[in-house]
Amino acid sequence: MLLRHAPDLSEREVTPRDLYVNRRQILAGFGGLMIAGAGNVQAAVKSPFSTQETPTSLKDITSYNNFYEFGTDKSDPARNAGRLTVKPWKVKIDGMVGKPGDYDLDDILKGMTIEERIYRMRCVEGWSMVIPWNGFPLASLLTRVEPLSGAKYVAFETLVRPSEMPGQAGLFKILDWPYVEGLRLDEAMHPLTLLATGLYGENLPNQNGAPLRLVVPWKYGFKGIKSIVRISLTDKEPRTSWNIQAPQEYGFYSNVNPAVDHPRWSQATERRIGDTGGLFAKRRPTLPFNGYADQVAGLYTGMDLRKFY
Repeated sequence: MLLRHAPDLSEREVTPRDLYVNRRQILAGFGGLMIAGAGNVQAAVKSPFSTQETPTSLKDITSYNNFYEFGTDKSDPARNAGRLTVKPWKVKIDGMVGKPGDYDLDDILKGMTIEERIYRMRCVEGWSMVIPWNGFPLASLLTRVEPLSGAKYVAFETLVRPSEMPGQAGLFKILDWPYVEGLRLDEAMHPLTLLATGLYGENLPNQNGAPLRLVVPWKYGFKGIKSIVRISLTDKEPRTSWNIQAPQEYGFYSNVNPAVDHPRWSQATERRIGDTGGLFAKRRPTLPFNGYADQVAGLYTGMDLRKFY
């Protein structure tokens, strides 16, 4: 099977969305799908959490991105990320785990079942996409490295490589590098929390966080840390990049909550990328927990979600 990296595809070569979905359904009928992940072809199963909403086009998903390591304009990542070297790739796993070490991503993926999921990803600017991610539950990796009993949080760190990430090399620093993020351990172990290795059945494009990124579909998009090189378990709440940059605007939890406005804009509605009308398309109501309240609201029972934003 020939599986090419998405940036190597011309627009005319990208499978139309309807044909892609039909082809996937046919293949699924033969007992399983084969998905590329960091250069490996692995068996895939469809996640029970997948939405039935129409996926956003591959072109939009790979050309409208937030990845400040490659620039602040939405088109900068697609323009600048091609120089990033993603193989070989190692992930340091340390802190409160029984099996710390520097793990090669190919070794992590060996024997890992890749799940097909379609997640509604939204972020604070009020735009959203429906992205057919391929990846595996973060819980599968954490279980393998054996969290210690005192671990309460999981911290993540992005690659720092200014020679290939021009946004890190500029004189004007948008953020302190490396980009860092974190989850509570129970959030990290939830079956909805994914480490993505691809989308639309292809290896993850560089501008979307290759070769390994976090997907937490009930949180805003900036929680989805990209190009992960370190995962640490700790008993203390880790610092997160946007909370460091603007703590009055970005909290640790960053759950989708339409009832709590960002200080500079309303979060009650959103614009779906790809909808007819572009910037003038009718906005839609933002759903609590991005539509996953039935699955995750119990994680926050008794918490004031205006205080813990």
